[in-house]
Amino acid sequence: MAAPATLRTDRLLLRNWTAVDAAPFAAMNADPLVMEHFPKALDAQESAEMMERLQHAIRRDGFGFWAVEVNGSGLLAGFVGLQRVTNAALAFAGAVEVGWRLDRAFWGRGIASEAARAASEFAFTTLGVDELIAYTAARNERSRRVMRSLGMVRDPVEDFMFPSLAADDPIAPHVLYRIGRESWTALRG
Repeated sequence: MAAPATLRTDRLLLRNWTAVDAAPFAAMNADPLVMEHFPKALDAQESAEMMERLQHAIRRDGFGFWAVEVNGSGLLAGFVGLQRVTNAALAFAGAVEVGWRLDRAFWGRGIASEAARAASEFAFTTLGVDELIAYTAARNERSRRVMRSLGMVRDPVEDFMFPSLAADDPIAPHVLYRIGRESWTALRG
């Protein structure tokens, strides 16, 4: 079991989850706009189960999808972090994903990009990963902008249909972005 990492940026704290996060996490996951690029919004029980899985992953691995709060506010902005892709139906299973979900009140402030940059730095410098991936529904332009802001690049050949969704589901078409250690290092300058 790895010691759980906590990451800080100028404005943000990425930390493990606490009981105080349960209600705002459930509210975020129930918001239809936050969840528009996912199969469905989550009810309170599904959010509680997800939060428990996220807590466990951070305790087990020392990293995961951390709770994000704006420094000094104590308010949950959402989550950002890293996880291994475990869905064997995906061609990139085993890769390390950088991902995020923010409460709508925190959109448009650069929080996802800032936190994802901190998570990426942790992945490349502390965990020693060679590459990070990110993926989303093709129509999710907000997340795609974050991916590009991180220096991630999409190869349209790698676009895919999400395996658990019907082919005619509007969120089934997905895009995959990647960044390797060399590109990340060059961007840091």
